Amino acid sequence: MPQSPAMPTTRTTKNPGPRRYAIVGAGLAGITCARTLRQAGHEVMLLEQAGTVGGRMTSRQSAFGTFDAGAQYFTVRDERFRRALDTGPHSFERWVANSVRVLDPLGRVAEAARPTPEAHWVGVPAMDALPRQWVEPLAAEGCIELDTAVDRVEPDAIDPRRWQLRTTSAQDALHVHPGFDAVVLAIPAAQAAALLERSRLAPAFVQRLRGVDIAPCWTLMLAFPQALQPGLTHLGPQWNAASSTHHRIAWLARESSKPGRRPIERWTVQASPAWSNEHLGDDEQRIEAKLLKAFAEVTGIRAQPSHTEVRRWRYAKTLAPLGRSHLWDPQIGLGACGDWCLGHRVEHAFVSGLELALAAA
Repeated sequence: MPQSPAMPTTRTTKNPGPRRYAIVGAGLAGITCARTLRQAGHEVMLLEQAGTVGGRMTSRQSAFGTFDAGAQYFTVRDERFRRALDTGPHSFERWVANSVRVLDPLGRVAEAARPTPEAHWVGVPAMDALPRQWVEPLAAEGCIELDTAVDRVEPDAIDPRRWQLRTTSAQDALHVHPGFDAVVLAIPAAQAAALLERSRLAPAFVQRLRGVDIAPCWTLMLAFPQALQPGLTHLGPQWNAASSTHHRIAWLARESSKPGRRPIERWTVQASPAWSNEHLGDDEQRIEAKLLKAFAEVTGIRAQPSHTEVRRWRYAKTLAPLGRSHLWDPQIGLGACGDWCLGHRVEHAFVSGLELALAAA
């Protein structure tokens, strides 16, 4: 793939003063990168194609309560992540770790499996509380644009030493955002590679990004308000969350067991990577029927839910990560970060965004 002949002028040293950064993607990696750069005194603009922040930490609202449709919980293994969580008001609580089980294909608890002693944390009142809290200072300064898809990254028309971004809004309006000293792609690896290819930029980055393998995930959300009847506390099993070896289901969680949630019985069911990939193009009605049947097989809950919803995550669980915390080319001011650099955990996204920001600043 040929390199664009109009690349920004190579810079062998960092500019002495504050610089202007564009961060594409407002998941936790992008938010972490943006706020770290802002704290270092730089100017940032965070652009997100969705109407809300958080990426796979986003939550879905319903008449019966919230659903954590993506990330179900997070762990804290990195001391820098722990320190970041300890600053400011808390928007998370510990979820009972010993409620997590490992199930066999028939829904039976595997006797040899022991619950992990590691703490599981969830956002309160939903998983998106953490990214929403962290992005607030940036939003207050007008440093974020939602419903904005980046179509192309190219040299600035006025100053070729800088970058400009061509974007499309939710209303299909075309815009040009000029004057950036550097651009960070905090989006899934395949999307970052596609954007760079459209822009005819960084073929070495594209090659690295194409080596990352991220599996999709179909998610089913169910509500059973009938479980609030007198004398009935909940439906089905005594456990609140489980990993499953059922060929269709990888994970189940009783949403109403999480701290700060409404008591109405709600479940989130996440399909296995292999099954999700096999049925990636199926329509939602077919996916709902198949996952609902598997849910009944695993939990024994055969009551008809009052609310059902499915969501497809095209990029969910990293199977083959990049193997390093980020990509960054200081000569032209171009980088990429995301949980997929290191794995698929929430704190992988934090570490990736943090370390890219520290390298770029």
